[in-house]
Amino acid sequence: MHKYKPQHRRLLFIDKKIRTKTCPNCSSLAAEYEVSTKTIQRDIEYMKYDLEAPIEYDQVRHGYYYTEPRFSLPAIDISESDLFAVFIAERALNQFRNTPVYAKLKSVFAKIQDSLPDKTTINPAWIQERILCFQEPITDIDVKIWDTIAKAIRDSNRLSIRYKTPGARSTTERKIDPYYLVNHKGEWYLSTHCHARNSIRTFAVSRIRSAEMLSEKFTLPAGMNKDRMFGDQLGIIWKKDLYDVKIRFNAEVAPFIRERKWHPRQKIKNLKDGGLVLEFSTNHLNEVKDWVLSWGPGATVQSPRELIEKVKTSLRSALGAYR
Repeated sequence: MHKYKPQHRRLLFIDKKIRTKTCPNCSSLAAEYEVSTKTIQRDIEYMKYDLEAPIEYDQVRHGYYYTEPRFSLPAIDISESDLFAVFIAERALNQFRNTPVYAKLKSVFAKIQDSLPDKTTINPAWIQERILCFQEPITDIDVKIWDTIAKAIRDSNRLSIRYKTPGARSTTERKIDPYYLVNHKGEWYLSTHCHARNSIRTFAVSRIRSAEMLSEKFTLPAGMNKDRMFGDQLGIIWKKDLYDVKIRFNAEVAPFIRERKWHPRQKIKNLKDGGLVLEFSTNHLNEVKDWVLSWGPGATVQSPRELIEKVKTSLRSALGAYR
């Protein structure tokens, strides 16, 4: 029954009928929408006095019409807080700005803004100047390659790609099963099963020089889901082995570690000197290594041995560059 639908739907119904220029009245509108004439009368008064719709009653034709022929009611009902959220979300779109999705999303936001009434309770200009979203640097992505990858993921089709690793003189050909498309620190990655290596491999989309969707289908292995591959939120370079990580942070760095949740199942042990030990399990050791190094002398890996050696190797290499 129409009468159980929100008021805004009735308003759009009334607006549509008035714009047909048939001069509908309260009785005809109420009968068609299955509500009382008093309800329609209140709606028309609301449109006229609150929404400032140019509605008038034609005494000769016994119905309502718009004095401004081009007027139409905005297609959405949006509050100040909703509008604020829309503008903030638009600023966050930059993470998609190197993909075909960006233009489409911008178009959607433009349509939302165009459908708003001329008088709104929030001025978006201050958002542009006072709320800033600094984005990670991005790489260029070929639109055709992106679309091919997206279709292959959607339809579970294998891909044949040509890939160029940084510093390599030539490309390599790979047949892959595209599992997940992931945005990580401004870069888009394709997490796959690589048939050449017969293992999970991650490819930067910007380094894919060509992509062809094959007719062969694939299925995700049992248990190979997004939570298993990316659930710890620390990285995207997936390895089969799971490591128990312990990192000691000194008293200077510890306050910054306490104020964030770095891992969904992390444990923190506070130390008497003001420092702490952060514990979690992960298979993304390379990303953890880079994260540890970003804290300088404030972070020391206690385990596992594999992570300790990775950090040592990086520090030796960095030090060697200054000799």
